[in-house]
Amino acid sequence: MRPSRTEAAADLIITRCTVLVHDDQERIGFREDAAIVVRDGLVASVTSAADAAGLAAVERLDARGQVALPGLINCHTHAPMVALRGLAEDLPTEEWFNDVVWPVESNLTEKDVELGARLACAEMIRAGVTCFADHYFSMDTVAAVVTECGIRAHLGEACFSSQGPQGREKSAEFALRHRSAAGGRITTALAPHAPYTVTDTDLAATARLALEHGLPVHLHAAENRDQTDTSLARHGLTPIEVLDRTGLLATDLLIAHGTGIIERDLPVLERASGRIAVATAPRGYLKFGWPDTTPIRALRAIGIPVGLATDGAASNNSLDVWESMALTSLVQKSTEGDPRWLTSRQALHHATLQSARAVGLGDSIGSIAPGRRADLILVDLTGPHTQPVHDLAATLVHSARSADVRTTIVDGRVLMRDRELLTLDVPAVVRELGDRLPALVDRSHGRRIQEYDT
Repeated sequence: MRPSRTEAAADLIITRCTVLVHDDQERIGFREDAAIVVRDGLVASVTSAADAAGLAAVERLDARGQVALPGLINCHTHAPMVALRGLAEDLPTEEWFNDVVWPVESNLTEKDVELGARLACAEMIRAGVTCFADHYFSMDTVAAVVTECGIRAHLGEACFSSQGPQGREKSAEFALRHRSAAGGRITTALAPHAPYTVTDTDLAATARLALEHGLPVHLHAAENRDQTDTSLARHGLTPIEVLDRTGLLATDLLIAHGTGIIERDLPVLERASGRIAVATAPRGYLKFGWPDTTPIRALRAIGIPVGLATDGAASNNSLDVWESMALTSLVQKSTEGDPRWLTSRQALHHATLQSARAVGLGDSIGSIAPGRRADLILVDLTGPHTQPVHDLAATLVHSARSADVRTTIVDGRVLMRDRELLTLDVPAVVRELGDRLPALVDRSHGRRIQEYDT
């Protein structure tokens, strides 16, 4: 059918699917036998399959048996660290950092970062992740990979006080130069590592830079209870109180992990003048044997969004946010001793709108609605492990897997169709990375980029 003279053909129409939608109270719902119309990288409308049948489109996807979800968001990771997957296993946190990870990271080259980022983006696209928040080194290289492969990213160049003022300056220069790059798919943040590796003076300078330039901040804080206890013993303040004292709670701040957030931190966070969010990555906490997890219920009660994350694959072995969604629900039930918390619908809310807010993109992604960026995934629920479907939300969270994602779309561009990656050559990346691994993992030099001593 030819387009009418008054309306050009849609760029893409996804039809005959079930669409996850949010009502005006942000409650999760599902619209069956629906269609999504995409124009200029945006969702133009969500309509019925019957109504969409008469619309012209450059490309049409028949998604029978599939559910359309907003693309998943990995709210905190270190994408190039996939190159270290499985290298440091079954170790306490201090040994993991000091004996393996930080010595190996002193070997990193830009090429290692590029190949790790390529492999990570491929893994995430195949798992239905359309946006990731990254906190790492050589971020110019990561930005180039993001630009090329079509994914969305929130990027920050990590810095430590041991680097001197040059580290902070490099982080700021990167953030200013790359924000709104890749046609708006790249947003940026200042990225001091953590209160235990960055001095109060440098944290305060970061807060001033953030407010001066309108930049958010992404850092690790109160990662575990040991860090909180050590901070109290040394400074008389929790890590969250350190962030408050240095002005960072007046910025738009994304806190990674927060399993060491304690009750006295909650009023401090509640009265913060900045937009505060927390990213939770439960698989890593279980793997390290940490006794606590992110206190999502308490944070939600004071209005702080908690997004889903994986951390880096060196600690988590995976960049699978789908797994993070299921584990978040299960771990929260166990921690709270309450099977009514976190429900499947609540987990989907964290995976969509709350994750979008956590990375500062709550007005543009995280839901499928007119005017939102067309970051979408199609999930096949015809497999035996997802049938029968009595409760679609529960099926998605607890039965479906990342391998059930058939199609991944960012800004209306199809990055994976029927499980085939269209923008990345994984075998070539794996071959080249394999050739470089012996030099990368060598620890005989005795160097390390930092000392973990909390």
